[in-house]
Amino acid sequence: MAEAADFQGTSASSPARRWLRRTGALFAGVPLLAGLLQLPAAAPAQAASSSPVSVSLDSLSPSAPTDGDTVTVSGTVTNTGKQNVTGAHVGLRVGPLLNTRSAIDAVARHPDDLRARTGSEVGDKYEAKFSQLAPGVAQHFSISVPVDQLDLGQDGVYEFGVALSGQTSAQPWDQVLGVQRTFLPWQPSDADTKTRTTFLWPLLSTSHMTARTGAGELQTPVFKDDDLAKEISPGGRLAQMLALGKDLDVTWVIDPDLLASVDAMAGGYRLQNDDGTTRAGSHQAVAKQWLAELQKAVVGKEVVALPFADPDLASLAHSGTSVTGSLSHLKDATDVAATTVKTVLHVTPTTDFAWPVDGAVDPSIMKVATSAGADRVLARSDSLQETAGLPYTPSAARPVGGGTTAVVSDARLSTAFEDDLTKAGSATLAVQQFLAQSLEVNAQTDAQRSIVVAPQRMPSASQAQAMAKAVQALQGGTWSQAQNLTAAAKAKPDPDAATRIPSTSSYPSSLRKRELPRTAFEQIARTQDKLDNFKVVLSDQSRVITPFGRAINREMSTSWRGRGDDADSFRGDVEAWLDDLTDQVKLIDKSETKLSGRSATIPVTVQNNLVQPVSHLVLRVTSTMPTRLKIGGKAYEEQPVEVSGGHSQSVKFPTAANANGRVTVIAQLYTQDGQEYGDPVSFDVKVTEVTPTVMLVIGGGVLLLVLAGFRMYTQRKRAAARQADDDGPGPDCGENDGEPGNPGAPSDRLTDQSDAPPGAEGPEQPSDPAPDTASENADPSGTGERVDR
Repeated sequence: MAEAADFQGTSASSPARRWLRRTGALFAGVPLLAGLLQLPAAAPAQAASSSPVSVSLDSLSPSAPTDGDTVTVSGTVTNTGKQNVTGAHVGLRVGPLLNTRSAIDAVARHPDDLRARTGSEVGDKYEAKFSQLAPGVAQHFSISVPVDQLDLGQDGVYEFGVALSGQTSAQPWDQVLGVQRTFLPWQPSDADTKTRTTFLWPLLSTSHMTARTGAGELQTPVFKDDDLAKEISPGGRLAQMLALGKDLDVTWVIDPDLLASVDAMAGGYRLQNDDGTTRAGSHQAVAKQWLAELQKAVVGKEVVALPFADPDLASLAHSGTSVTGSLSHLKDATDVAATTVKTVLHVTPTTDFAWPVDGAVDPSIMKVATSAGADRVLARSDSLQETAGLPYTPSAARPVGGGTTAVVSDARLSTAFEDDLTKAGSATLAVQQFLAQSLEVNAQTDAQRSIVVAPQRMPSASQAQAMAKAVQALQGGTWSQAQNLTAAAKAKPDPDAATRIPSTSSYPSSLRKRELPRTAFEQIARTQDKLDNFKVVLSDQSRVITPFGRAINREMSTSWRGRGDDADSFRGDVEAWLDDLTDQVKLIDKSETKLSGRSATIPVTVQNNLVQPVSHLVLRVTSTMPTRLKIGGKAYEEQPVEVSGGHSQSVKFPTAANANGRVTVIAQLYTQDGQEYGDPVSFDVKVTEVTPTVMLVIGGGVLLLVLAGFRMYTQRKRAAARQADDDGPGPDCGENDGEPGNPGAPSDRLTDQSDAPPGAEGPEQPSDPAPDTASENADPSGTGERVDR
C-alpha cells in the first residue's frame, strides 16, 4: 500500500499553507525527536503495564471540531497500583502535528506509553481534580474546553491526550502517572479539494436455514437454530446495523441469503430439535418489522448484492476448481442474487462486484471471482500493494486487464474497527484514528481521489456503533464527500497506481488455513449428483431444487471460515436429508418366491412415501441364471413406473422356468437416463418346474389307475349277473346267502379262462396292486410368496 504520508505531502489548500504546514511540522518534531534520542536504546516498546494509573478516554465530542466548538472529553481513571495517589488531577494535552499516516499509526500502537511526550497541558482551568485515588477505585471525569483554548495552528491531525498527574508516598513529587492519547482532526474550513469516500455497510450473517421443509404446499422452512431472530430483534447485531445505517450515506452490501432467510421467517418457520423433530418458531413479527425497515432504509441508496450465501472465492479458487461442477454453483449463486434482492427489497441491486475475504487477491482468485460475470473485484491495499513509491494514496479503481477492475479499499481505514470495541475507550480511539487517517489522506495532494472503505463482513454491535459515529463525522466534516461504490469503480484511475495482481504464493497463510478444504467441495459435488438423480423422477422438481440448491450455496459460504466442525455438520445434514427423501421412493423387500410350473408372473412393489407423484422411473428385474429362469423371455425385463404420492404399486413380470432349483433375482430402479436409483432388492425364486418325462410317468400312472378301476367294476358286475342266473331264489333262502354251503353262494370253481369269450377279463383277484407313482405333493408353499399363473 502507498505510504500515504510517509512522505511529506501537500495540503488540500494553497501552496503557502502547504509550506507553513511543512515548516510547522518540522519545528514540532524537533523536541519530540530530542526526547526520543534520550531514551535508553534497549528500552521496551510499551510501558502500559508500568503505569500506576489507568486512564480511559471514553468520549470525545465533537470528534472533528471546527471554529467555535467546545470540546468535551470524558472518561475514567483507575489507580492500578498499591499506594494512594494524592494531589491528582486530569489535564488535557495537545501534542505535535502528525503529518504522516505512519506517525498516526505509531501513536495508535502505544496510546498509553508514559515515556512518549504528551505535549503541553492546556491549563489548570480545564482539568478535573481528585484529592485522593485509592487503589482499585475508578473515578469518572469530564472536561470541556473551547476549541480556541487548545491553541491549534494549521490544519491537520494533532496528537491529543488526557493525562493524570499526582504523587505517591514512594514518589512524593508531581508527575504524570497515567496517560491516554488519541487524535484530534482539525480542518475548520472546507478543504479546497475533498476526498470522495465510499463506505460499505455490510448486511451479512451466518447460514441459518437448513435444506428441510415441511411436506405441505407451503413447504414451511426449517431453521437449525433461532440465532437469526436474536440478531434482528431490537438490540441485536443486525437490528443495530439497520438502525444505524439508515441515516448514513453508505453503500449497502447485502447477502441475498440473509434476505431470503428473514423473509422465510416472516412467513412462518420451524426450528430443528436435536432429535430430528421440529417445533414452531415464534419471531415472525420481528422478521416482518426488520424487513419493512430495511425496505425503507435502502430507498435511493446503492445496494450491492453479493452472490447468494456469500461464497468463499478464495477457497473455491484454491481447493474447489479441481472438483467438477464447483464453479457452476458460483454462477448459480450469482444468478439468483438479483432476483432475491428485488423480490424482497423491491430495488434492483448491483451484482457485478466480487468480494474476496479481506480483499486478499491472487491470479486464481481473480479468475474465479470474474467467472460468474462480475467484472469488479474488491481488493485491499495490503494485498495489492503500491510499488511505485507514490507519496499519496491513489484512487481505488485499478484496471488489471481483461476488462476487470480491481477496486482497492484502503487497508488502514477498512481495518480501523476490527478490535474489541465493547469498551468505550477502545471505540473512541478507533473513531478518532479513522478520522485522523482520513484527514491525512485528503491532505496528501491537491488531486481529488476516490477512496473506498470496506470493513469486516460481520461487525459486532459495538463495532457498528463506532463505524456509524465515524461516518457521521465524515458526513458533517469538511474534507470528505460521500460517493457510492459504482462511482468509485468508474473513477479515473491513477496511471501510476499498482495494477499487478500478487502471486499465489503471496496469499497470506493465515487466511489459507481457514479455507474450506477440497473434501468439502467433493462432498458438495456428491450431494449435487444425488440431487440431479432425484429431481428427474419428480413431478414438481422445484420442491427440491430450490431448498437444496440454496443449501448447497450455503455450504460454500465465507461464514464457515474458522468454523470447520460446524461446516462439516451442515454439509452432512444436507446430504443426509437428501438421502432420506430419496429413500422415500424405494422397492419393497421380497422373501423367497416359489414357482411351480413352467411359467408365472412375479410381482415387485414400488413404494412412494413422498407427497408428490413420481415418474420417469424404470424398474428392471434381472435373473442371475437365465438358463434356468428367464424374465420376459430373456435375462431381464424393464417396465416404466409411475406412482402417486403416498401410494405403492406392484409391477408384474412374466417368467419362464427351464429347470428346477433356486435362482436369485435382482430388482433395481433406474431413472430414464440409465442412472441407478436407490438400493436394489434381491430375492430367491425356487423353481419346482414339471419336466416332460415326469409328466409322462404321471400320465401313465393315472391311466393304469383308471384301467384297474374299470376292470374291478366289470368283473364284479359280471359275477353278480352269473350268480343271479345259476342260483335263483329258493324256499330256503335266508339272510346268509353268501355263506359257505348256502345255495345262494357263488361257485368255488374258477372259471376256465379258455372258455371265456374274447375280450373277457381273467379271473378276479382279491385286489390289484396300488400304482407305483406317488401323486404330486399338494402341501402349502410355506414362507414363499405365491405367484400369479
